[in-house]
Amino acid sequence: MGVGSPRQTQIPPLELPRYGAGRLSGIRCIATQHKSHAPNQSALTAMAIQRLDSLVVLTLTGEGFERRGGGATGYVKETHLAHLTPPTEMEPEQSDRAIATWSVSPPMSLDMLAKQDFLDLVEGLEAQFEREFVALEVDADRDRVVLVGVMTDSMTPEQFENELAELTRLVDTAGATVVQTLQQKRSRPHPQTVVGAGKVEEIALCSQTLGANLIVFDRDLSPAQVRNLEMLLGVRVVDRTEVILDIFAQRARSSAGKLQVELAQLEYMLPRLTGRGQAMSRLGGGIGTRGPGETKLETERRAIQRRIARLQKEVNQLQAHRSRMRQRRQHQEVPSIAIVGYTNAGKSTLLNALTNAEIYTADQLFATLDPTTRRLVVPDMATGKPQSIVLTDTVGFIHELPPSLMDAFRATLEEVTEADALLHVVDLSHPAWQSQIRSVMEILREMPMTPGPALVAFNKIDCVDSQTLAIARAQFPQAVFISAKGSLGLETLRHRLGQLVQYAVAPR
Repeated sequence: MGVGSPRQTQIPPLELPRYGAGRLSGIRCIATQHKSHAPNQSALTAMAIQRLDSLVVLTLTGEGFERRGGGATGYVKETHLAHLTPPTEMEPEQSDRAIATWSVSPPMSLDMLAKQDFLDLVEGLEAQFEREFVALEVDADRDRVVLVGVMTDSMTPEQFENELAELTRLVDTAGATVVQTLQQKRSRPHPQTVVGAGKVEEIALCSQTLGANLIVFDRDLSPAQVRNLEMLLGVRVVDRTEVILDIFAQRARSSAGKLQVELAQLEYMLPRLTGRGQAMSRLGGGIGTRGPGETKLETERRAIQRRIARLQKEVNQLQAHRSRMRQRRQHQEVPSIAIVGYTNAGKSTLLNALTNAEIYTADQLFATLDPTTRRLVVPDMATGKPQSIVLTDTVGFIHELPPSLMDAFRATLEEVTEADALLHVVDLSHPAWQSQIRSVMEILREMPMTPGPALVAFNKIDCVDSQTLAIARAQFPQAVFISAKGSLGLETLRHRLGQLVQYAVAPR
């Protein structure tokens, strides 16, 4: 039994007795009030978040208090009965906010309420919820995700919309389904929950209403923010970085790629173990509260630290191996060009078109992770004879590439800094192509060594209008315009690659 208001006595959803998408909680709440009115929005929202069996609101008259002894007559003036109902389809104009569905009875007497068969009511409601849940389970292998985007003062509306659209694609690529997108505008993120208390309540209500089992935020979250949000929402919470790491874990094929992904995941996970002792034991940290949970936490932390050290050693060995391979190519005087660009710009498709590499390609973010090197014959601009160069397809870049990935993939990214030149592939059909160019350039500037000269290749020109082409030609007059999938402009590209190599290897 809990005493307080429906909101103040909230039980963490994961601790509710019968918590589940097809079940109610098994808890019935009785609230009292002095003025005659139906349950307010706050009480109904708390009922929805906690999936209470029912909420009964009793309106009390003043006579009972004056007589102290009370009595059955005149004490309860009227009652209201509220309970959840299965969600209904949302109207298009309502798709940007959470919609709760509940039923509130008209005022009734206490005698009428006493005749209500609550067991029959709850069983009937759960049967309806179960049918709804079974319908959702048709695609049970995909998480149902609520996206949360926060637009701060430092962002333009266009930038915010592009980043939300990209996060939606990331979630889809990771194998989940976005069922709702919630947005909030704040001057800066809330330090404890990123969004305010009211928005947290809306997210919880939305996840309950739509049967979502995962909340994804459009920014990196601190370990404390994740813990606070999961405690308040009762649903697993991840950030953008964790979604990218999950995609990398699915896409890695080679032993080197799997090695680097595991390292990135462990480095991301380690600081987030803090405070997990309470999840491992009912005891927390501090004097008089230490228990087996904290012991297990420290054991797990040490095991992860040892694994990270072992993986870092293997990555160093991978770096050394690739360095020897590069030195061998340099000794043979074979110029090298690294293909860089935003994810899904068409780098792998271009390498396939130029060299018949047969790399896996798909219209997905991070479709390929492992670097692939192939030889390509281009004209030698000095002699006019054919010459061989080496093209290396590298991992795609993305806006604000997580630092753990930058560190873990340093062996792969060294292919960029050690190459004689770069071929920067840009998806001209993407509405944010200019922003993507800036993101790639920022990542290249953060490299430990300055990369060589670069040639910009605008890809997918068969999917853009003449105005976009004109803008790109005006801003990048030295660029080459191609369609890797449509085999447009590839001979011009070979010729320009020959010029690029001649410039890159010429003595200074």
